Amino acid sequence: MTILAIDQGTTSTRALCVFDDGRTEITHVAHHQQFYPQSGWVEHDASELIAGIEACIAASPAVSAIGLDNQGESCLAWDADSKQALTPVIVWQDNRTHAVIEALKRDGHEARVLELAGLPLDSYFSASKLAWILQNYRDARTLLRQGKLRMGTTDAYFLDRLAGRFVTDISTASRTSLLNLQTGQWDSELCEIFGVPPEVLPEIVPTTGELGGIATPHGRIAVRASVVDQQASLYGHGCRNAGDTKITFGTGAFALVVTGNQPQRSPAQGLLPTIAWEIAPAKPVYALDGGVYCAGSAVDWSRKLGLFDDYREINQFERVAAIDRDLVFVPALSGLACPHWDRNAAGLWIGMSLETDRRDLVQALLEGVALRAAEVIRAMGQFATISERISIDGGVSVNPYFCQFLANVLNRRVSVNAMAEVTALGTAMLAAGGELERPLVDAKQREYLPVADMSACLERFALAVTRASGWRQ
Repeated sequence: MTILAIDQGTTSTRALCVFDDGRTEITHVAHHQQFYPQSGWVEHDASELIAGIEACIAASPAVSAIGLDNQGESCLAWDADSKQALTPVIVWQDNRTHAVIEALKRDGHEARVLELAGLPLDSYFSASKLAWILQNYRDARTLLRQGKLRMGTTDAYFLDRLAGRFVTDISTASRTSLLNLQTGQWDSELCEIFGVPPEVLPEIVPTTGELGGIATPHGRIAVRASVVDQQASLYGHGCRNAGDTKITFGTGAFALVVTGNQPQRSPAQGLLPTIAWEIAPAKPVYALDGGVYCAGSAVDWSRKLGLFDDYREINQFERVAAIDRDLVFVPALSGLACPHWDRNAAGLWIGMSLETDRRDLVQALLEGVALRAAEVIRAMGQFATISERISIDGGVSVNPYFCQFLANVLNRRVSVNAMAEVTALGTAMLAAGGELERPLVDAKQREYLPVADMSACLERFALAVTRASGWRQ
């Protein structure tokens, strides 16, 4: 059984083929543009994302099934008849609805949203973005009156446009703030709070099953899995049991721990109960999710600033840890997510002196991303049992200095999956219906054991975070 997994991410769309013998091959990568029309706004061109998926399919060999993972909270509106997008894709990082979210908080809705959806009021999630579309696009309101408006996360658009089914999987629906976490269905009260008509939303279905078919050069191929990218990564890391934990360091950093068959709520810790996947006929599997808005994007940003030229330059540093020299970076370039949920926080270097050079700044930046991830794991550890081994992947995970520092501040073993495409691998495993549940040929891991307990650094880092918090008006 050969499976094609399409990983539709924030900066690119990637096709991974997993063959019968366990070999994996990236068959195509399509990069797409990021648009920043105003401060705090982040958009994608929906047609460019569709073109990227189609190019991935066209470049791949004959396969038995297709799996598709998506960005999670990114969303748009489209015409039910023509399937043409009415709007850009409003990306998960986008903060245009911040004022709306603050108004909902002032009106006392946050406790009820937490109770029903399990999520805090934040512009990160899709609900306020969908409401913003209705308020700002006349065409959307016209189609709504005609009964021809469709809205949802990108997975629903891809499946409707390419596979002929207007559906979203339950893991993606759990990222909208419109799903009732207990019932697994759209909640009428949540829809009313945010101002999103439930009739424009897709049907919620399990993560795996018959999700339509896509025309390919080799005939029509069934889509057998659709899932949020971070949940796909959790599955690809082999996390199945309560306590199994992974962190993906991509554009942002996202930690998930499996919690079992019941949602675990932890509002005091700022963690997000979420649905990891539903493999029918079994019940949904739940997880706790903690995110860091800027991880790899912060490293890329520092390179654009000219702090380094080649990524190999920052694999090692001559000096002791920057934080031990009182130099700290808080990677709040898009605000702070878990456990702070402060969109008004700002990126910050603190502790600089006349002898600070650009390598010091990059060293502190890498440590800051690791320390933010460690904050999330510490918050999780107050509520759930975290395994002594944490599996990581993503661009920053290739950096030896970063990985060793992370192991030290977590005071845990950190395993780096040699399989670079863990998200796509998890999507393929889900689409295969269990037939790929075995070690792959190239699935060797690098291990980092803590060589010094640096967990006390979190207290020093927390002080820097307080300086960065609430900075933006």
